[in-house]
Parts: sequence; structure tokens; C-alpha cells
Amino acid sequence: QVQLVESGGGLVQAGGSLRLSCAASGRTFSNYAMGWFRQAPGKEREFVAAISWSGSTYYADSVKGRFTISRDNAKNTVYLQMNSLTPEDTAVYSCAADATWRRSAYAYMALKLQGTYDAWGQGIQVTVSS
Repeated sequence: QVQLVESGGGLVQAGGSLRLSCAASGRTFSNYAMGWFRQAPGKEREFVAAISWSGSTYYADSVKGRFTISRDNAKNTVYLQMNSLTPEDTAVYSCAADATWRRSAYAYMALKLQGTYDAWGQGIQVTVSS
């Protein structure tokens, strides 16, 4: 069973940066895509970014150019570097692991969907003050 543990959240001023980490265990990490989602108060959880098992990256339009997702397979960890943060980025951020082993490049659009993932972290709070 896959376990995911996020770290690195907190309070930051607008314009600042944070780096989230998600440590995975219980599965051969390098063979699976990973994603980040977020849920703001009163809103539904939304896609933020994903990285395929081969390293291709995908972003929501709202974070493109500001956030960077990366992975270190040797450390079984996925990262989300968040720059130029705004109060609209305030949310609980969760990482997730794809259910499909070595998902085909033709199916990468599915990485934006929550149902694609079969394991989730507990979530971590990111608060951006104005």
C-alpha cells in the first residue's frame, strides 16, 4: 500500500516562495506518475501539477510559469516549487500517486483528473498573506 507524506507548507507573504515535498513509500516510485492538487476553503479540490513516470510535466493554467513540479526517484520524492505566490494560492495541497504503472503518453491528460490517482497524502496547509 502506497503511503504519501507531504511537508514544507506554511505561511508566506504574497510574492514569496515555498517548496512542498511528498515522500512516497510502498511502491516502485519511479514507475508511476505523481500529481499535486489543492483545495481552497469553500471550493472543490483542483489539479495543480503532475509529472509522468518519464519526467514530462503538466500544469494548471493558474500556476503555469510560477510553479514547478519535479521528482527525485532516488529519494522517492516529488516536489512542488511555488514562486510568486498570491493569496489565491492559499489552500490545502495534497500529493497523489497514479494508479497506472508507466502510464502511456497517450493517456497523460488523465493526470489532471482526481480519479486517476489511487493514493493520497494527508494534505498540507499553504497560506499566502497579502
